[in-house]
Amino acid sequence: MPGTRKLGRPTDHRIAMLRGQVTALLEHGRLETTLARAKETSSMAEKMITLGKDGTLHARRQALSYITRKDVVFKLFDEIAPQYKERNGGYTRVLKTGPRRGDGAEMAIVELV
Repeated sequence: MPGTRKLGRPTDHRIAMLRGQVTALLEHGRLETTLARAKETSSMAEKMITLGKDGTLHARRQALSYITRKDVVFKLFDEIAPQYKERNGGYTRVLKTGPRRGDGAEMAIVELV
């Protein structure tokens, strides 16, 4: 279930961080972060892609309320979502990359399939 991990942050900070990571993932197609953040980011990005597949004005406004950049929303609806037209979920992939050198946190790469 998305949104159940607290990630050691206050609620407003956690939501802002996830919004930024989802925006970066949709903009660049790939993102490197910790494993727990990667799983949460993946879940929210899949929700945004599902909104993009819907394509209605209401879905576009919902995406605009979550994604922090308007040009990324246009990219989502015009380029990314049509690629997944025939796919019923599983739009992102989380790959574990091993521990981070500084603190040993498990790192992962999130990418669009």
